[in-house]
Amino acid sequence: MKGLDYYIPASVLVVAFTCKLPGLTRHWRDPLVRAVSVLLLVASSVFFFAAPPTIAAVNRLTGIPNFSAPLVYCILTAFSSSCLLLLINWRGGPADRTRRLSRWCVGLYSSVILAQIVLFTLGEAPVERLRDFDTYYAHTPFIREMVLVYLSAHTGAAVVMTVLCRRWSLHVRGSLRSGLILMVCGFVLNLVFDAAKFAAVGARLTGRDWDMLSTTVAPPVASFSALLIGTGFVLPLLVQRLSASWQTWATYRRLGPLWRELRPVVPHGSRSVRISWWSPADLRVTQRVADIHDGILHLDPYFDHALRDRTRAAVLAAGAGSLQADATAEAAMVAAAVRARAADPEEKVIGSADAYMSTAAEGPRDLVSISLALRSPVVEQTRRHAAGAESSHS
Repeated sequence: MKGLDYYIPASVLVVAFTCKLPGLTRHWRDPLVRAVSVLLLVASSVFFFAAPPTIAAVNRLTGIPNFSAPLVYCILTAFSSSCLLLLINWRGGPADRTRRLSRWCVGLYSSVILAQIVLFTLGEAPVERLRDFDTYYAHTPFIREMVLVYLSAHTGAAVVMTVLCRRWSLHVRGSLRSGLILMVCGFVLNLVFDAAKFAAVGARLTGRDWDMLSTTVAPPVASFSALLIGTGFVLPLLVQRLSASWQTWATYRRLGPLWRELRPVVPHGSRSVRISWWSPADLRVTQRVADIHDGILHLDPYFDHALRDRTRAAVLAAGAGSLQADATAEAAMVAAAVRARAADPEEKVIGSADAYMSTAAEGPRDLVSISLALRSPVVEQTRRHAAGAESSHS
């Protein structure tokens, strides 16, 4: 494969890691966030350092022939460990068990990385090999063992991940199931990669030349498997994030009718600070909810609880459920209070202690349901009745 075939996926993974940096900064204590970030960073490193131009450059800069070989093997081993760590934290479970499995995984694969470094140091690989290092040094003591250790660790991780992801996929649905199936396919291709490498090395040990399996077949299989594995990990997280964002924006839109209904009763001096158009959806929802609560607080003296009770009873009698009746009754009370407040520019009601009945202790309101109920015919009828009463008084 050409260097560009390695650098393009490496660049894509770096961009994905960069996109995750703000979340990593805010939630660096979250093991799942750390695991995802480490996986993206290690996966990009695999492609970058495995590219033949990078291999040649690293060997030249270090002055050690084939220094890139243990470097790439160690990074691949770290990638296998990162996959296992992400799956362990992704599945969740008791915190003690998750931490214990994570420590076991890190300890095991750290030992494998250390063993590879030691074996390369003990062996001799004086001739630089950019593509066929595995097979060229298949008969060299210690170097041969280093290759077999790396392939064995990589195969073990692929087998474990394939089994765990398949079992988990049988018990879940939606994007998580799709992601797990993609990961199963990716790790099966990892096993194909390992089989090709093992076969090529084994053939050299028995005097045959199957190097094509290692130099031609294995690299594209590894690239495609990494694409499937990365997509499998990212897909459920991306869908979850998009779904949460969609729900937040939907809440923002649904609160619109109630926010606009209450907007005229809030004094200009007490309105919340204007936020920029690029502000996140959750911040917009928070501000809108705060504006609504501020408006309800200003309307508190004008709430007609008898009207709310009558409206609720009427809606229940019409066959509606309890939640819908509550929301419609609250909406009717709010709509009537807005018009009562507009009809009292001198704030006589607010100044009358006898007329004031605070509703602050009544508990939280379902603001979204109330907002949607403002469009109901019952509330519209309440508005017309309040407008008629206002005109008759004037």
